[in-house]
Amino acid sequence: MHIEILQNEEFDFRDITAEGLKEQSGKIIRETDLRIDEIRAINASERTFENTMKATDELFSRFGQVFSTVYLLAYVLLDDDVREEAQKQIAVLDKYANALSLNEDIYNSVKQYSQTAEASQLNSYKKLFTEKNLRDFERNGFALPKEKRNELKVIKDKLSELGLAFDTNIAENEDYLIFSEDQLNGLPEDYKAERKQDDGNYKISLDYPSFKPFMKYAHSREARFKLQFLYNNRAADKNTEILKNVLIERKNKALLLGFKSYAHYGIEDKMAKDASKVWAFETKLEMDVRKKAKSDLAELQMISGLETIETYDAAYYTEKLMREKYAVDQEVVKQYFSLENVLSGLLFISEQLFDIKFNKLDNEKAWHSDVQVFEVIRHGNLKGRFYLDLYPRPKKYNHAAMFPLVSGMQLKEVYQIPVAALVTNFPKPSAEKPSLLPHNDVITFFHEFGHLLHGLLTESPLGSISGTSVALDFVETPSQLFENWAWNFDSLKLFARHYQTNEILPKELYDKMWAARNVGSGLHILQQIFYGQLDMYYHDLFDANKESTSEVVEKLQNQITYYPYIKGTHFEASFGHLMGYAAGYYSYLWALVFAEDIFSVFEENGVLDKETGRRLADTILSKGSTAEEFELLKAFLGREPRNNAFLKSIGLEISSN
Repeated sequence: MHIEILQNEEFDFRDITAEGLKEQSGKIIRETDLRIDEIRAINASERTFENTMKATDELFSRFGQVFSTVYLLAYVLLDDDVREEAQKQIAVLDKYANALSLNEDIYNSVKQYSQTAEASQLNSYKKLFTEKNLRDFERNGFALPKEKRNELKVIKDKLSELGLAFDTNIAENEDYLIFSEDQLNGLPEDYKAERKQDDGNYKISLDYPSFKPFMKYAHSREARFKLQFLYNNRAADKNTEILKNVLIERKNKALLLGFKSYAHYGIEDKMAKDASKVWAFETKLEMDVRKKAKSDLAELQMISGLETIETYDAAYYTEKLMREKYAVDQEVVKQYFSLENVLSGLLFISEQLFDIKFNKLDNEKAWHSDVQVFEVIRHGNLKGRFYLDLYPRPKKYNHAAMFPLVSGMQLKEVYQIPVAALVTNFPKPSAEKPSLLPHNDVITFFHEFGHLLHGLLTESPLGSISGTSVALDFVETPSQLFENWAWNFDSLKLFARHYQTNEILPKELYDKMWAARNVGSGLHILQQIFYGQLDMYYHDLFDANKESTSEVVEKLQNQITYYPYIKGTHFEASFGHLMGYAAGYYSYLWALVFAEDIFSVFEENGVLDKETGRRLADTILSKGSTAEEFELLKAFLGREPRNNAFLKSIGLEISSN
């Protein structure tokens, strides 16, 4: 088994063994050590961008290929031994990655190069890449004395262990409830059939395809409460303590590096640049959206007859509101969105917009028989390869995400194409019926495909700044942008067809869907603001000696949202974004402002306009972070970004700042 992909060959996932994973992990560490020695040995006077910066980029990119592949395997494989070994090797590789970020030989080599005459003349991506490397090393402690750097490494290793444990506890959670026939009143028959047990009761798990429909359709308020209570306590027995320790160690790290909090440290290298701008963004948006949220709440109160709408009421009464006031029955809607047609539509729209072609490959080398494999062709050249793993399996990653595996980068004789996997948990087709997606799942598919396109269309010469390797508060812009094609009728009518009659989605039904689009938008945005402010509070204001993480959830949820905190729950224990998006959850709304601004150009020119699509590919999607993200935006827009389109998209009549 060989994980590292060379010369654009397709990797064979079939012969993966636990021993092979361990061997590959050790091999890439040894090879990386040798590459570091080669870079270190270059005389200061002989350093060039090619032999120092490009070599450093290749070093990190090669290591990243193995690390990313092992990471994916830990979340998609059925074999317990291989999956458990992958999780062990993630910890090994993560620790080594921490050591790399604190490697004095690499830092000294980059520092030496930065002081050369050649470096002083750099421009474009080479200048940015060199500056970013120096900044990242200094953010990792190279402005500190050696003993403080060692202290920092201990903290980072501890954080890696804690973070892996936190994520693993969520992924391996298999809690469920058993409900009677009466408690499932209101749920679709196909949903019930999939979960019926031999004794006539029903096993309801907490994965999305099980939990979400239950909360939408189950008439029993008591049953919804029980499932919500269990859902909000996933991994709570382990993860509340882990999270507290994570926050303590992150604060220690920030203080060691000279920042007043982890939020100030974490946001310094983002588009926002400092924590005060994020707080201002969140606070202003909360004020702007509260009027709409109050209106949304009044609608739910009216249709439910309840004075207080609880968390476990929201989806159920929103669905009832959709059916009774806006006449949108999602069970009817999803009959027009078979997964097969949605995928065909995604591929066709992408081909039209970005002048690309998709070729489906044999999946005999994939990690599971359900996985589909495609290659991307643009202008006659192979641009990338991707895997689609669409259906739920035991112990598989239980959300939807794009996993980058190989970064696009220029090698000596060939451009190394990017490789990625898109992992979802859409309902599996049965013998009687295809996989039918609720419209929200269609939106999710388009969202993740936007990430995929961002990764696959890259033309960056360097792997470290290619594809989705952009500022955290920009990375969601292409994905949230692409959601718009799941809403626009001109694109929907290309693929939204009834699975039995092949009838195109009726315009009358679409108009109802569109009218209902912003039902609850104020409540939804408030919920997102709650998540963002919770994340910011934990990383800027939290004091473990004075309050618990759950007390913060209670305080902020009751202060920001209209859904009261459920006593005895610990939502934060399964808030996985706290690991990867520390002091960064705000970035979803931040990036959405840019996404809507970009889409407004397509609305002006036509949502399938090839010239606008090619311009997006050439000015943003292909660039990675070879230029500042604001500059990429302005290059596409031809002006400064603005928020008019975002405010319009959520139904707010507020003038732009």
